[in-house]
Amino acid sequence: MGFRVKLVASALALALAAVSVGGAQAQSITQALTIAYDHAPDLQAALLSAKSAAENVALAQAGKRPTIGASISGAHNWNLVGGNVTEGNSFTTGLSYNQTVFDNFKTDAQIEAARAGAEAAEYQIRNTEQNVLLAVVQAYMSVLSGRQLVALRQENVSFFQAQLQSAKDRLDVGEGTRIDVAQAEARLSQGDASYRAAVSSLEISQATFQRYVGTAPQNLDASHNYGRLIPSSLQAAISQAETGHPAILLSKAAIRAAQAGTDAAQASFGPTASVTGSVGSRYTGGGPTDGFSGSIGFQVTIPLYAGGAIGANVRKANIEQIKSEVDAMSAYDQIREAVISAWAGIQSADAQISAANAAVSAGRTVLDGVIQERDLGTRTTLDVLNAQAELTTAREGLINASTNKVVATFSLLAAMGHLTATDLGLAVEVKSAVQYNQAVDDVWQELRTVAD
Repeated sequence: MGFRVKLVASALALALAAVSVGGAQAQSITQALTIAYDHAPDLQAALLSAKSAAENVALAQAGKRPTIGASISGAHNWNLVGGNVTEGNSFTTGLSYNQTVFDNFKTDAQIEAARAGAEAAEYQIRNTEQNVLLAVVQAYMSVLSGRQLVALRQENVSFFQAQLQSAKDRLDVGEGTRIDVAQAEARLSQGDASYRAAVSSLEISQATFQRYVGTAPQNLDASHNYGRLIPSSLQAAISQAETGHPAILLSKAAIRAAQAGTDAAQASFGPTASVTGSVGSRYTGGGPTDGFSGSIGFQVTIPLYAGGAIGANVRKANIEQIKSEVDAMSAYDQIREAVISAWAGIQSADAQISAANAAVSAGRTVLDGVIQERDLGTRTTLDVLNAQAELTTAREGLINASTNKVVATFSLLAAMGHLTATDLGLAVEVKSAVQYNQAVDDVWQELRTVAD
């Protein structure tokens, strides 16, 4: 009995802590999403990947630009001939220039592929952003519903404790039986186990919340106004998803990249032309070889046979292009499925909430009536215990249905492509690699850096 009293006391302390953490200031879903957006490592990794992809554009553009180099060298020379030693110094300087002036448009195709890849990486940031924010909502609601379940099951334990004491009192005055006491003890043990399971589940949910948000959950409040972003019909939701979801836009960019890759592979089987030039000087202290020299030249190359590599590259590029188109069709199907599933989840949750509210209201009435009838001797303790169990089940169903409604709402926003910091109006600096792309697009930057 002492253990059970301690258990209920712990539950009460946990319930009070859940209310008091954070004081009067509730931690809303918007606040959790805002904090998580700045904290999320996955989102930061996606941003870095996009910046890395942007560098591929500069690397591809380098193929159309000249390479210019400078050199300087010096040497000390000596000779020993017939007992005589001659020695001297020599210094040479030079500039070199090399540029491909035509490569059958291979570099142009590679630049287009790099640009499409950078665009796809930007859409990947938006896709990751949605996944992170949806995970935050799921963790948020898991903690909130977990706390509600802990409080409910603590209340259930208190009820069974009271019924056990009542059964013992009735037995003492000869109005009850040992069966009533045994049944009450069994239900109390079951209630203890359910409570402990709820506490364990809540601890896991709180750890998950802290993983995504970076801070411990405080006094949570599930109210939000993001339902305004939900369209009035399923077809409208599907239409928005098909035109604006980042996963679909990413797949379109991937098709462009694959098409450009095919063009680059086909361009490999064509002529290339380049020009070279150099100018330099040599100084040996007045020797006959001192002075300036220079050269200019060109080279045209036409591939004839490369051991089958050229044909293999073209075939591989064609396969990759077909695969990108298949992946795009798969993305459309998955997004459409996600929209329909989330829409159905909202409708189902609404129905479950209505049914659960009715069940809770009826359950309270039934429990009160059964307790009165038990006191009059027309019902047994088992009837009371069963009525309490049914009420608890209905209340848990209401908690779960309410949680499912919120999660389904945000899942639909994610399926439509609107679960982003911009759409939600979060007070954050939106993570994007667009400005970085524009900066690295300046291919003459390193030349100016050397000049400075």
